Order: sequence, then structure tokens, then C-alpha cells
Amino acid sequence: MAEIKKITKEISIDGILADDIKKEIESVSDFKEKIKKSLNKNVSDLVEIILTASFYLDASDIHLEPSQKKTDFRLRIDGVLHDVFSFSPDEYKKLLSRIKLLSKLKLNITAKPQDGRFSVLIKDASIEIRTSSIPAEYGESLVLRILNPKWVVEMEDLGLRKDLMELFKKEIEKPNGMIVCTGPTGSGKTTTLYAFLKKIYVPEIKIITIEDPIEYHLKGVSQTQVDSSRGYDFANGLRAIVRQDPDVILVGEIRDLETAQISLQAALTGHLVLSTIHTNDASGTISRFQALGEKPSNIAPALNLAIGQRLVRKLCPKCQVSKKIKPDDFKKIKNELKNLPKSVEIPKLSPSMKINYGKGCKYCNFTGFKGRAGIFEAFLIDNEMEKFILSSPSINEIKQKAVEKGMVLMRQDGFIKVLSGITTISEIERVTSEEESL
Repeated sequence: MAEIKKITKEISIDGILADDIKKEIESVSDFKEKIKKSLNKNVSDLVEIILTASFYLDASDIHLEPSQKKTDFRLRIDGVLHDVFSFSPDEYKKLLSRIKLLSKLKLNITAKPQDGRFSVLIKDASIEIRTSSIPAEYGESLVLRILNPKWVVEMEDLGLRKDLMELFKKEIEKPNGMIVCTGPTGSGKTTTLYAFLKKIYVPEIKIITIEDPIEYHLKGVSQTQVDSSRGYDFANGLRAIVRQDPDVILVGEIRDLETAQISLQAALTGHLVLSTIHTNDASGTISRFQALGEKPSNIAPALNLAIGQRLVRKLCPKCQVSKKIKPDDFKKIKNELKNLPKSVEIPKLSPSMKINYGKGCKYCNFTGFKGRAGIFEAFLIDNEMEKFILSSPSINEIKQKAVEKGMVLMRQDGFIKVLSGITTISEIERVTSEEESL
């Protein structure tokens, strides 16, 4: 049923099978029934069904977690894990061998972590699968990351407020300086930066990236991948990239002092540098650079814009309902949005206003949510902020200063999206905390 192309490590899924799965499997419960009926098939066919159904359900990750008597199969959809099925030890052993073979992992190594990859061609979509295996108490635990090309979106699809859209467009058109996107793992930082690259790409400029790994391929962009075994890490790669006469550089992540120094220097010498750094919010960007060992005097003049973001689940379009707001919810929204800048437009708040809630249906796996959107905060490093940074302020002092200058906090952006009918209060509270307010 599947054709394995050894050169490209690509499985081509039969079109009829793909169409059948797309029609049959509309929810996690459908997927469970399909696996039950497919256990008597050979393991290659079963793996095809798992991969194809996971793709059509918009899963980002496949988890296979062995315990003493079974192996749990779970899917991460819209950032949340769903239980799908439990395989017997013998069934999982076959699945494990097949997936390791496809991923070019060594079958006889079970006590060490391994990483691999392969591609799946489903209809007209080429899907990259990244496989991670780690030793666990009752066998190897597998996670397959599904890199769906449809997640490379346009800037207009990020879910930005009008004022943020205008700010971001203005900043990515600058010829030099650094834009840093912050947030935890899985918060959509790379998606945001890729959207920026798609927006600014024209044949007249050269864009080069250094990533670990390359997640999606972008038209017109020279993408390179970190390879530590060959000495090509972020710092060494960035040095080489600067000699390639680029206009725009994307550094996948700043995780050490050397990379930070070269990135900041590139931003000061005529390049627009886009990167990510791990910290909780935009205000923590400066402190994170300092924690790596960089000085405020080098950070402030190079940094143009710091962005913080999270991903929240969007209400299901098929089952959301509009109801009069609950008194407690109204009080929360009013409290969170009481000090918004005048430039940010929101609907008039009233105790009798209506907001949307998720009811739950088969289409959204009875969660009430389908798809995700970003919530953002961002502040500019202008002359006033640059001087302020040189005084080595705390994270909270930077946040207060940014808010004074008009920054809308992520949590506030989330509550604005509640008013817009995009998500719910409970979802905003799931991904942010009250400490992220002022």
C-alpha cells in the first residue's frame, strides 16, 4: 500500500486510503474505532492509518507511552493531549520497530535517546515527521512531531489586533536592528517569525536562516540547519552567514552568550535580525540577554522590538453559542481591561452583553474548541526605552515602563479576543496567570 522511497525517506500514502480516512475519521472517537478494526492488518498499513488520520485531525504530535501492561497512544490537538487507544505490548513492539525503521533509528539501541525523521506524502501535501525515542521504565517512549505545511501562515492570519499589525509591519520593514519573539516551547514563536519572513520577502533582498531544525521550507529563503557533529552550531553558523551578504537573518534561537553577541552585532551593522529567546514574556527579554552574559549597553541599541506570545484555542465554529455574560466573568473582563490605551478599540462593556461559549460537538472532539490563535504583547525600544534599559531595570520595572508607553499585555489581548468571540475566559486563564497582569 505504501511506497517507500529510500533516497528521500518518503512514504507515499495511497490516494484512495487518504480519501477514505478523511471521510471516516472526523473525531478522536472515530479514530479509536478505526484502530480497533485495523489491528488485524499488517503493521505497515496500521502505521499509514495512524499517520494519515493524525494529519487530517490536525494533530501536532503523536505520543506512544508504554506502561507495564499496555502502551497509551495519545494525540496533541490544539495544544491539548487526547487519549486515543491502548496497544498491547506485542502490538506496540511491532509499531515501534516499524516507526524506528522509517525514521532511520537503530533497532538494537533501546537504552539511549534517538532522533530521526521521515516524510509522508498525503495527496498533494508533503508532511515532515520528526521522531524522538527515549528509554522509559517499560520500554521506549516515542513522540512523533507532525510538521504540517499549512501551519506556515500569512502575517494576516496570526490573529493580530489592528494596532499590533501596523506596528509589526513597520518594524519588519526596517533595514537593521533585532526583533525578538519570546515565549515557552510550543507558543508559536517560529510560526510568527516565518510569517514575518513571508511578508518581507522580495527577490531584491537576501534572507538566510540558521535553525535547529528547519521546520518548514520557505520560498526564496536560504535555510541552513545546525549540525553540532560537524561543528556547525548557532554561533559558528551565524559567523558564516554574516559573510554571505544577507539583508535579513533569522536565528532559530539565542541560547548562549556567543550567539547573542554575534546576533546583536549583526543587528548593529546593517542587518535585520529575527530570533527567539526563552523567557515568559516580552519584558523578560532584556534580563534573559543579561543572564546569558550580555551587557545592557550592547542590548539596548541593537534591539528594535520585543514580542511575547502564547497560543489559545479558538471556539469551535460549529457549536459555539452566544449567551449573556455571567456576572463573575463580566467583573473579570472589566478589571483586566480597565487601563487599556485609547488607541485600542473594544466593544462597549455592559453587564447585559453577550459573549461566546463552547458547547462541544463531534467536529471539535467535544471540547468546544477548534484551531488556535495567538495572544501577543510587544514593546518598542525607542530612545527613551533605550536609556531606561541602560540603568539595568528589573523585569517588573520594564513591564511597567512598557505599559506606560502603551503596551497591551498578553492577558489583556486574550480578554479582548474573548470580547471578539474568538476564545473563552477559561482558555485565557489556562495559558496565562494573574501575575501576568499589572
